[in-house]
Amino acid sequence: MIRDEIGLTGTKFGCGMAQCGACTVHLDGVPVRSCSTPVSAAAGKKVSTIESLSADNSHPLQKAWIAHDVPQCGYCQSGQLMSAAALLNSNKNPSDADIDAAMSGNICRCGTYGRIKAAIKTAATDMQKA
Repeated sequence: MIRDEIGLTGTKFGCGMAQCGACTVHLDGVPVRSCSTPVSAAAGKKVSTIESLSADNSHPLQKAWIAHDVPQCGYCQSGQLMSAAALLNSNKNPSDADIDAAMSGNICRCGTYGRIKAAIKTAATDMQKA
């Protein structure tokens, strides 16, 4: 629905079983897997996709992702970013364990987990300064 009917192409379809996290969006601020969330579950709720962070890569997470060269193939990145955004919305200064827990459902086939963690820490610091 998000890609085909609404035209927001940032959200990717990955595994189709809510296992990889590539399709992560926010439903009323909570990260959910759009591949397994029926449209009826979104009725009356705010759905936020990767496009909601910023159109010009000015969100602190997007800046940090670029600075740390996180993306390789890029396929999982919108889901990774949305999971990271949910984490930082609820925890302004996450520990390594907090990051690991929040990001554990997102698979990166390129293995950039170390860069993802570093980018989240950078974004958290930058968001605290703002």
